[in-house]
Amino acid sequence: MKFIDEVKLHCSSGHGGAGCVSFRREKFIPFGGPDGGDGGRGGDVLFEATSALSTLLELRHKPHQRAERGRHGMGKDRHGAAGADLTVKVPVGTVIRDAETGEELADLTEDGQRIVLLKGGRGGQGNARFATSTNKAPKFAQPGEEGEERILRLELKLMADVGLLGLPNAGKSSLISKVSAARPKVADYPFTTLAPSLGVVAYKDYRSFVMADIPGIIEGAHDGAGLGHRFLKHLERSGILVHLVDISGMPDSDPFAAYEAVNRELALFSDELAHKAQIVALSKMDLPTAREHLEEATRWFAERGVAVHPISSATGAGIERLLDAIAERLWSAPREEW
Repeated sequence: MKFIDEVKLHCSSGHGGAGCVSFRREKFIPFGGPDGGDGGRGGDVLFEATSALSTLLELRHKPHQRAERGRHGMGKDRHGAAGADLTVKVPVGTVIRDAETGEELADLTEDGQRIVLLKGGRGGQGNARFATSTNKAPKFAQPGEEGEERILRLELKLMADVGLLGLPNAGKSSLISKVSAARPKVADYPFTTLAPSLGVVAYKDYRSFVMADIPGIIEGAHDGAGLGHRFLKHLERSGILVHLVDISGMPDSDPFAAYEAVNRELALFSDELAHKAQIVALSKMDLPTAREHLEEATRWFAERGVAVHPISSATGAGIERLLDAIAERLWSAPREEW
């Protein structure tokens, strides 16, 4: 299924039905008086988060969302039916903004969470409502109120405890497929991962946490290089980040410069994201070249006060210690410190 994480919708709530101008006409009742009923209210537009969806793909093909309008009032004091509400279902983690002002209107982070964003118009009153002792036969009624209309931008941010970060081919997809049931495509060329994926990691004592894998970030992503910055938003809800660094290409490649470049891209995207706690994992330790440069890499990170976790997703070496470090950070630190 194609992963769609942004969509623009033109939403309209229902117009209220018009009140009716009518007079009672029955045999032997020459002056029956007004009996025009009220119009029904227009339907509201609601948004509901559901865990049954993981993408905004369905809404991409339905850019216009309209609630039902209220029915008009009728004679014999019959009121018009209310318009049906429209409930738009979206994945958990969807942020809804006004497309014109950028104002955040809702952040749906829980399964079943609902919010009314556009209220339907009120129905107009029929002429029976306006009969008085001085005006017993009013020949007017209220029109229904118009519904609200708004262009909305929906943005999906994955709900994950841990986000994987690193260059393309750093081993992120291999790691998530090793520790969870997620099966992203794994290959030996850059940008194999084209869409984010989630995996539930089963930990000790029947605990678990959710890990998110996003496409690799390269230097210049803020200017559109590679796949750009658009997937970084999926890391914003993560408690911590695991930054994978591949040192197997040394000395031909410079993993330290790459590490700093990725962190610069984080800062250019979001100051909050740049200050999230990171755990650094040195990947592909099953390769001889990676083991050869492990001491040098460990020393470089130690000089900057960063502890590293050598791992191999192919053999499983170091994975358990990495999960221990993640769990300790997740469940021992107060969330305010994340």
